[in-house]
Amino acid sequence: MVVDQQPTPARHRSVGRRGRPSRAVVHRRLDELVADLKEHLGGLTSPLEAEGIWTEIWYSEAHNSTAIEGNTLVLHQVERLLRDGQAVGDKQLSEYLEVRGYAEAADWVYRQALAPGALAPEELLTLAEVRQIHAHALGPVWEVAPHLSAGDREQPGAWREQDIRPFPRGMTPPHTEIQVRMTDWVADVNAIRSDEAPIAEAMSKRHAAFERIHPFLDGNGRMGRLLTNLVLVRLGYPPAIIHKRDRAKYLEGLDRADRGDPGPLGEMFARAITENLTKFIIPAVAGRRSWCRWCRWRRRSWGWLRCGRPRSGGGYGPCAAKMGGGGAAGSGWTSTERAGMRRCVGGGTEMGAYFLRAS
Repeated sequence: MVVDQQPTPARHRSVGRRGRPSRAVVHRRLDELVADLKEHLGGLTSPLEAEGIWTEIWYSEAHNSTAIEGNTLVLHQVERLLRDGQAVGDKQLSEYLEVRGYAEAADWVYRQALAPGALAPEELLTLAEVRQIHAHALGPVWEVAPHLSAGDREQPGAWREQDIRPFPRGMTPPHTEIQVRMTDWVADVNAIRSDEAPIAEAMSKRHAAFERIHPFLDGNGRMGRLLTNLVLVRLGYPPAIIHKRDRAKYLEGLDRADRGDPGPLGEMFARAITENLTKFIIPAVAGRRSWCRWCRWRRRSWGWLRCGRPRSGGGYGPCAAKMGGGGAAGSGWTSTERAGMRRCVGGGTEMGAYFLRAS
């Protein structure tokens, strides 16, 4: 997406060609949201303090990240598997174990990332953690469906000891350099705070670099996303969930990053992080009253927040009015926005009725 380069009317200045915020604005808004979270709302809560928030993120990440790699479980099957331990449907056992393993690894990531004193202050990641997360993620499925060409020492948590098929553009990461390359990669991750790029773009560069190294025989895509989220949470950001519907865009972003342009992948990460902030984290942490005050304040400064909170005198805020009353579908809204609006104005519950348009 091209950032506006010519002066434009104030009401359009933050909007890209198709009515969406430009890339620079997406990154800036993410920074502002995280600053609000840290300065006014106490920062990210741990899974122990806010289990409900993290459980919803957990379901979504386990479903989407495994689906990107070809897993066919749908979201409600993932939820039943993780919540109730029930394998619903007639899928292959390996598919259920893929999801279970990824979920165990993601749960470890969330808890470890927010555990006090887990690392030295200057560290965000260690090599030992990289291998441990892989063991969590691949261990369950490896018991029933190990990689067909795996050697005795190429178990979950161990570097590969053989070369793999070349990538589409011909690159073949050699297995003899993995230890050195991964040591350098972890050092680069730990230096991310000094990167001048926006955090989502800086993380996208390191994510793509991990995939180029391809240190394990299997599971590198899932690992790359898990490690990205571990670092993000340690930096005070919620996880970035790449949805399965965006698989082609995600792979194209990786390809662009490999060719020296991490911008599209960085923007994708920024939007994904923002979605989790506005959908789960900030409303739940703020509570209804603080959320409404925050929403009004941000709407004045950004002009893109739409409130669907029921009004005391009857009716709804400007978002609901645009939607056609109590959550009816409006022609100007995406399906995601309509679903969010129906959930909020229709359900009320803990956070009150709200809707934040984060696109």
